[in-house]
Amino acid sequence: MADFFPYDRGSGAIGEGGAGTFVVGGQPFDWRATILSQYANSPIILNLIFSLFAALDQKNNLDAFYDRVWNIATAETFGLDVWGRIVVVKRTLEVSTRFFGFEEGTPDFDPFNVSPFYSGVKTNNSFLLSNNAYRALILAKALHNISFGSIPVINQILQLLFPGRGPCYVTDNQDMTMTYTFGFAPTAVEAAIIETSNVLPRPTGVRILYDVVT
Repeated sequence: MADFFPYDRGSGAIGEGGAGTFVVGGQPFDWRATILSQYANSPIILNLIFSLFAALDQKNNLDAFYDRVWNIATAETFGLDVWGRIVVVKRTLEVSTRFFGFEEGTPDFDPFNVSPFYSGVKTNNSFLLSNNAYRALILAKALHNISFGSIPVINQILQLLFPGRGPCYVTDNQDMTMTYTFGFAPTAVEAAIIETSNVLPRPTGVRILYDVVT
């Protein structure tokens, strides 16, 4: 990666990419060293070469690209959308509307004083994740993509997705089922991440159960 970005990137924060030091062959490039001595005091030639170098120098553009697209830690909206396509996870989540009902009917129903009566139409609301929330989802999906779905890895993904929300972990029930346990009540958006984002691993042939303990 360093070969493509030959600059001192500083701390890695946006705007601190270290633009200004162009390195060729491990040494800072000085356009003045390319001028023959007999032209060293020619203002016309010096201005022409300086203007050409300023026009061709891409350090600011490369620093901006690194900060806003390449570096997942500082990427902005466009860069995160690119990373989302790479790891295959969408910024937009479909949040289902829940209604009053009974457990025997469908798990989408809630008990009394929780959700409204069914209106006759099942609706979905689209929710657009903020950059920070989407960044966490991308990192979790990237970990999902390169992992083999072990319990420690899944627990690490849960910590990436729900930092500070409370305990959450997965348990292998040793009977071809596994249970995701949450020590907090997930919001509608969190429930969509859990159920529809395809970020949490689902081993083949294993039934997934959910348990909310509050």
